[in-house]
Amino acid sequence: MATKIFVNLPVKDLQKSIEFFTKLGYSFNPQFTDENATCMIIEEGSIYAMLLIEPFFKTFIDKDIADTSKVTESIIALEMPDREGVDKIVQKAIEAGATKYRDLSDMGWMYQDSFADLDGHKWEVFWMDPNGYPQETQQ
Repeated sequence: MATKIFVNLPVKDLQKSIEFFTKLGYSFNPQFTDENATCMIIEEGSIYAMLLIEPFFKTFIDKDIADTSKVTESIIALEMPDREGVDKIVQKAIEAGATKYRDLSDMGWMYQDSFADLDGHKWEVFWMDPNGYPQETQQ
């Protein structure tokens, strides 16, 4: 079944978030951008992140917004085409103001690193060789 995904994320400062993700190489759909929100294009035609200023985000929920300095609301995982892609986007994120929340992990068949964006949303960036996944030995 074909589908699209829109991840909705609350942000404190929309313009700073746009500047941050632009430095990582992402673009935005101006048709869905105003003073309350923007649509960040992760993969054209299928994956998007809606960055919503907190007061606007609150209009969609009946609970508090997670305080990312105290709890983890989610982990957004993005696959890169290779190890270099992982290193490149994490380096760009750190240079743009992100923080590390886990160390780099290299399992041979999977290589992953991470960062927390300006609002504390956690992003896992990885490369995986599906042919290298360790198979359990059957007896």
